[in-house]
Amino acid sequence: MSDSSTLPPVRLHAEAELARDALSTPLLSRAARLARWAGPDTRVDAGGVLVDEQLPAAAEALGLSGDDAAAYASEAWRVAVDTGLVEITDEEKGTVAAGADLALLTGGSPHDVLQVWLGALEAVLADASVPDLGAVVDAMAEGGEVDLSSLGFDPEAEAEFLEGVLGNLYLLTVSEDGPGEGPVPLPALAASVLVPGDMAEPSNDVLQQVSDAMMRLDGQFRLLEPIGLVEYRPVDEALLTETGTGTGEGADETAVPGDDTDVTRYGLVRLTPLGLYGLRARLLEAGFAVPAVGELADKGADALLDGTAAFGPAAAQAETEQWLARREPLAAARELLAAARGSDDGAPLRRLRCQQALSLVGADAEPALREVLDDAELGGLARVWLTEHGARDVPAPSEAMVFWLTIDTVAAQLAAEGNSEELRALVEGLARQHSGFFGTAWRVGHPATADVLEAMGRLHPDKKIAKEARKAAFKARSQQGA
Repeated sequence: MSDSSTLPPVRLHAEAELARDALSTPLLSRAARLARWAGPDTRVDAGGVLVDEQLPAAAEALGLSGDDAAAYASEAWRVAVDTGLVEITDEEKGTVAAGADLALLTGGSPHDVLQVWLGALEAVLADASVPDLGAVVDAMAEGGEVDLSSLGFDPEAEAEFLEGVLGNLYLLTVSEDGPGEGPVPLPALAASVLVPGDMAEPSNDVLQQVSDAMMRLDGQFRLLEPIGLVEYRPVDEALLTETGTGTGEGADETAVPGDDTDVTRYGLVRLTPLGLYGLRARLLEAGFAVPAVGELADKGADALLDGTAAFGPAAAQAETEQWLARREPLAAARELLAAARGSDDGAPLRRLRCQQALSLVGADAEPALREVLDDAELGGLARVWLTEHGARDVPAPSEAMVFWLTIDTVAAQLAAEGNSEELRALVEGLARQHSGFFGTAWRVGHPATADVLEAMGRLHPDKKIAKEARKAAFKARSQQGA
C-alpha cells in the first residue's frame, strides 16, 4: 500500500460517540482509575513501572482477582504513564502524581478524549510488537544478555508486519466489496499480507508462513482487544493440539484451514468503529490520503464532484446526501450543473457524478434543469432527468446530442470502473441497437471520442465489430489532429 495512494472513504461515527467508546474500553478505563488511585505513597521504579509490592493494592483498586490480576494492573499502569494520566514527580524517590491529561477524560472535549485514547493505542501497539516475554526471561536466566535475533525475533520486521496486517484490515473494512462491519477470518488476513498476488496456489512454505503468522496475530489481537481497537474471537485452543502447531508429533502440519473447515475456529477479527477512527488517524499521520465521508459537505460542488470521483457507489451517495442536506434543492442543482461543465479529462466523470447527485434531488430542482436544455454538455443529462421525473414538454434531443451524451457516458464509465463487465455489456448493447453507430460516432466533437471508440474495440467480443470500432477510433483521432 503506497502512501501516495488514496484509500476508500471511511464512514466514521460522531466524535462524541467514539469518545464514549474510548472511555469504556477496559484498558483505558483501568488506566484512568489507577491514575486517580495513585497517591503520595505510590512508588515506581526507574522505568516508571509500579513496584511489585504495590501491584496487589492496584489490582484490588481495579476490582481484579485471580492469577492474572497483577499483570492486568501492571499493564493498565504502563498505559497511565505512557498517556500522561500519571506523571513521575521525582525519579530518584519514585513518586508520582496525577497527570494533566487525566482531567481531559472528564472535562475535555470528545476530541481531547480521543487524543488520550490514541496515545494509549500507541502504547499497546508497541507492546504487541515485542517478543514473548517468557522466552526473554528464560534467555536472560541462561546467559544474562538477550540477543533478540537468536530468538528468531526482528523488532522492526515484527512492527512492520503488524502495521501491514492492520493496514489490510482497514482496507478490507472500508472497501465496498469487502466484509464491511463483518469479521475477517484470521487466515485470510494473514494470507493477504504474506501470499503474493500472482501466486495461484500457495506453496507449502507459504502456507507454513501463514500458519506461523496466525499464531503471532492471535496473541497480538488478544492484546489489542482491551484497548477497543478490535473485536476478536481467538483461535480455538484445541487446534494447537489437532494440528500439532508447536512441537511434538505433527509439528510440521499447518494451522491453515481447508476448504471444508469451520474457519471461525481459526480466529475472527473485526475493527470496531473506534478502531476505524484510530487506524485512520495513524494512516493520516503516516502520510496516506484517507478520506472520510462527510468531509466534502461544506465545500463547493466542484470539490464534491471531483472528490467523489474515486469513491465507490455507496460512499459517493452517502457523501452526496450529506452535501445536499445542507442546501436548498434548486440552488444545489444549479451549483452541481455549473461544476459539471468542462472539456478536461475528468469532466465526463464529473457529469456522471452530477447526474447521480441530481437523482437524489426532488422536483424543486426542475427549473435548474430546464435552464441548461440548450447547453451542449448538459442538455442531454437534463433531458434524462426531466423525463425520469415525469416533467412535461421535454424537447426531444437531436441525434448529435444523443451521440455526444453516449460518448460522454462511456468515457465516464471507463474512468470510474475501467474495463468492467458492466461496461462491456453497455458497449455490446450500443453496437447492437445502432447498426451504423461507428459510422456516426467518430464524427462526434467530444474530446474523448477516439479513446471511447478504442475502448469499444478492445471490449467488444465480436472481432468484426471490434475492427469497425478501431477504424472509427483512427478516423476520430485523425479528425482531432486535423
